[in-house]
Amino acid sequence: MTEFDIDQALALVAEAVRPYPPAALFQLADEGYHTPFEQLIACIISIRTYDEVTIPASRHLFAQARTPQQMAALTPQQIAQLIQASTFAERKAGQIHAIAQTLTAEYQNQLPCDRELILSFHGVGPKCANLTLGIACGQPAISVDTHVHRITNRWGYVHTNSPEQTMTALEAKLPPKYWLEINRLLVPFGKHICQPRVPRCTACPLFTICPRLGVRSYR
Repeated sequence: MTEFDIDQALALVAEAVRPYPPAALFQLADEGYHTPFEQLIACIISIRTYDEVTIPASRHLFAQARTPQQMAALTPQQIAQLIQASTFAERKAGQIHAIAQTLTAEYQNQLPCDRELILSFHGVGPKCANLTLGIACGQPAISVDTHVHRITNRWGYVHTNSPEQTMTALEAKLPPKYWLEINRLLVPFGKHICQPRVPRCTACPLFTICPRLGVRSYR
């Protein structure tokens, strides 16, 4: 079996997603919300929440507070009200407030680009840590969500059963130049073309090279 050409695939995906909005954190970074703290907070807001909700909820919060000190000055209840459209808003508000308090008290009102520190915060996993480090800090890091996991397995580029396994497999195989890019590209690709249940394969530029592993029906 011929090895899947990841260079060709990602070049084709880049063209395919050009008409669509970027994934939430990349769009917010383009709008100027690109500090490590802002990116981490936006990622927490995004958990189990659609981009169409994440982006305005993040903007709403950042209109009131953009630094740890400003965020810590709000109450968890105020934060929850500002991000109320997000799933689990009250829980996330408590996590956000606690992070802001820690950074204000111990890290001079800044979030350092330190993976261990970021992962030490309650409610922050590898996906948000890696997106923050990749977008805000320029550190090569792979962030795997359901889209990246699903699509790279459909391509047969990895053969894994969970996003965590996919992250490990991609770290061992994917060229570092694509570590951040794969999330930026595959999130809109997965939302608009390579969809979960019935992907739009006949409209996909990868149709002739994709093995479509696990795809039962397509349109």
